[in-house]
Amino acid sequence: MIVGIGIDVAEINRFEAALARTPGMAERLFTPTELLLPSGDPRGTASLAARFAAKEALAKSLGAPSGLHWLDAEITTTPAGQPLLTVTGTVAARAATLGVRTWHVSLSHDAGIASAVVIAEG
Repeated sequence: MIVGIGIDVAEINRFEAALARTPGMAERLFTPTELLLPSGDPRGTASLAARFAAKEALAKSLGAPSGLHWLDAEITTTPAGQPLLTVTGTVAARAATLGVRTWHVSLSHDAGIASAVVIAEG
């Protein structure tokens, strides 16, 4: 059963400018694992913008409650390239309250826009 669906978009140039003018913003939004590619190289801005959109979409899928912490949701990539959402803390607590057991995540970026869809399934 679908518990919630969230979608969000982020303008990549605007997101990049926000990161540049706000020291420490990336570390407040993303876990150390999210900031790096599997190779250990820094993740590109388009990929980070898509992950930010996913976190916004995640919040929407949970009814957009206040009090969720950005670092309590982590989007990693499987060896096959599939995005994988892991939740802890405030996000896990809200998901448990709603009966969420499974997450489905889709990320994309093209033509200067990053987008994400999150489906919370119970």
